[in-house]
Amino acid sequence: MSFTRSAASSRQRLGFGEEIMRTYSTTTITLAVLTTLLFAFSAFARDHSALNGTWTLVPARSDFAGQPVVQTGTVTIADREGIIIVSRSFRYEGAIDTHFYRDITDAENNATIHTGKDLKSKTSWDHDVLKVTTTQAGAITLEGYNLAADGTMMVSVVRLEHKPITLVFHRE
Repeated sequence: MSFTRSAASSRQRLGFGEEIMRTYSTTTITLAVLTTLLFAFSAFARDHSALNGTWTLVPARSDFAGQPVVQTGTVTIADREGIIIVSRSFRYEGAIDTHFYRDITDAENNATIHTGKDLKSKTSWDHDVLKVTTTQAGAITLEGYNLAADGTMMVSVVRLEHKPITLVFHRE
């Protein structure tokens, strides 16, 4: 019986040591996973101010998908302390006048801006893409602004019953 107790005590000691190693290993693995997640989050969390500034359209690099070609255009983006301002000015082929749009939203409160009774606009961030949703007279236009690897800004514009267009801008 004394042999059985001694063997049991020995097993308990090994079990205790294994438990310490298991706890140490679990803690090490948990810290490694958390560190990896922190670095991964940092890599994906871009500075939204990277799109701030005035951008000029590069018509030759843009795809208008059969829509009227924009001769000239600028987009100015300002994201400061949760307030996002997107100003757009475009001149279309054959048009005499310039079309100017300005959207201002409070991203922290996820506000929608109503300009007149038929126009409303909502601006928000979806990771590193600035999204602008505009509804005018029931027609919805979705715009996505993001920074390309070459430093240009790519803008995708999607409207119901139209082919998507892609506009390319360079920083002024």
